[in-house]
Amino acid sequence: MSPAGRKRIADGLGYAAMVIVLVIIALPLVWILLASLKDRSEIYVQPAVWWPSTWRPENYGEATTSVPFWTFLRNSVIVTGVLGVSKFVLGVLSAYGLVFLRFPGKNVVFVVIIAALMVPNQITVITNYSLVAQLGFRNTFIGIILPLAGVAFGTFLMRNHFLSLPPEIIEAARMDGAGHFRLLTRVVLPLSIPTMVAFATITLVNEWNEYLWPFLMADDHTVATLPVGLTQLQNSDGLTNWGPVMAATILAMLPMLIIFLALQRHMIKGLTSGAVKG
Repeated sequence: MSPAGRKRIADGLGYAAMVIVLVIIALPLVWILLASLKDRSEIYVQPAVWWPSTWRPENYGEATTSVPFWTFLRNSVIVTGVLGVSKFVLGVLSAYGLVFLRFPGKNVVFVVIIAALMVPNQITVITNYSLVAQLGFRNTFIGIILPLAGVAFGTFLMRNHFLSLPPEIIEAARMDGAGHFRLLTRVVLPLSIPTMVAFATITLVNEWNEYLWPFLMADDHTVATLPVGLTQLQNSDGLTNWGPVMAATILAMLPMLIIFLALQRHMIKGLTSGAVKG
């Protein structure tokens, strides 16, 4: 077989694999969207019916009125916004220090950061809960935000990107008398926009979807985030009306979906930055 023929077969297999993955990812999302517009009887029917015979857009109204949905949304915006900004600032500054500053034990600090990436958050839940409870921060935004403000992933990502920046540009800026603040704001950050967008997007999505820790910290709707608050739509005494639950799920997904679609090009470019050097 000619090289051109082998290339066509390889391309075809690649496209087929992408279609399969797309279908696997998209089918649950399509089901959630259609279920959000179904009557309860059509959701529980066997065999499952994909296309609703009766459209119920009222599910969206019920999702936002049967629970304090907008309070949950406000809480999620506050928690996600504060965590996103704090993680971004701390991640960028710590990565800059690890790359451009000289201090004893720098390699040890980086090893500790790598070790932190390998420890699941669930392992530290008990100790964090005990500490936050002793400090009196249960059922507060501080209690939710403070233990989640670690920046191991962002530091790792930004450090690797900073190491890939052209050293000639950095040296030229230093020869021009640029201090650390000017070097960071005038040279390093403008060269790192795609990676920063990737870092910010991943951070926002992760914090928006965080469930376990806010669930442990929130006692009522005053600080509960959307993933926690939407569980109130489920009826533990009987059959859950999944229409409003699915509608609330769609509404909760929309903000992060819009952000991701708007920034996906920068995100992909940032994640692959430095992978190929020419």
